[in-house]
Amino acid sequence: MDDFDFFHGSWSVANRRLTTPLADPDTPGVWEEFPGHTVVRPLFGGAGNIEELSFPTLGRQGVTLRLFDRETGQWSIRWSDSRTGRLDPPVVGGFTGDRGDFHGEDTYAGRPIRVHFTWYRLGPDTARWEQEFSADGGLTWEHNWSMDFTRTGPALGGLDGLGGLDGLDA
Repeated sequence: MDDFDFFHGSWSVANRRLTTPLADPDTPGVWEEFPGHTVVRPLFGGAGNIEELSFPTLGRQGVTLRLFDRETGQWSIRWSDSRTGRLDPPVVGGFTGDRGDFHGEDTYAGRPIRVHFTWYRLGPDTARWEQEFSADGGLTWEHNWSMDFTRTGPALGGLDGLGGLDGLDA
């Protein structure tokens, strides 16, 4: 249940994202890089957390909700973006050592896809997240986004009475 305790606090984020995932395989993908900021707070005594992200150069924000299912012993991770206001389907999984793997089903550009998130705990002040999609039922995977996190502030308490993201302007 404490798999994501390392992530509580505030972080600077270096993003690298493929602009057109699952494009024509004969056309090389274009990568963009942009900064971000995030604050992660625990929920339910560590059985969950909420992460608020800001991407200042894109003018967007996002929220990640992570919840630990005490019955299955697995985490579910759900994402929402200020562009859509939708809560995306979850990816589910857990950590083995310092690596976490989470899988789910979704759609991209109207196509059914499989989604894989990988988390790497790299020390007390660094972490990495990667995302990949499969449009062929998991036979092949395309890496399309990575985030490198560097801690900028200590772990914060839960949301009870703390309010939102002070200082994270979009």
